Amino acid sequence: MKINWGTGIVIGMVLFIGFIMFMVVTMMTNNEYDHDLVTEAYYEKDLKYQQEIDAEENTNNFSERIVGEKTSEGWQLSFPKEIDPEKIEGKVFLYRPSNKRLDFYLPIVISNAQLLIPDERLLDGRWNITVDWRYEGQHYMYKESIVY
Repeated sequence: MKINWGTGIVIGMVLFIGFIMFMVVTMMTNNEYDHDLVTEAYYEKDLKYQQEIDAEENTNNFSERIVGEKTSEGWQLSFPKEIDPEKIEGKVFLYRPSNKRLDFYLPIVISNAQLLIPDERLLDGRWNITVDWRYEGQHYMYKESIVY
């Protein structure tokens, strides 16, 4: 049996379409390729975005900036010296873009104007840190993307 060029093109197209269909079905049914939205409550979070902008501007009004650095114990955030640690109430949210099961919250516990995120909770890779707190009736927020 001899295959002419027209039959070859049709066979090639059928194989290509079959390959694409196989990839689509695999990506849709395999849990390994399960990708979610960035956050579960995406639209609710979008409505509160202006409050976050205002809180970040409040944080920028301090005389010093919050500085994060990697230490042997974990990730250390240094707060401005003018903040009284006793008056701070809030939480730290660590978001792992590659795996939502690794996301976690920590209460803010500051000593010597520093907050330590323990090393045993952080895996190597990218993290988004959000520190959300209230201080003397004002709302403050600090966000940073790090590679640990």
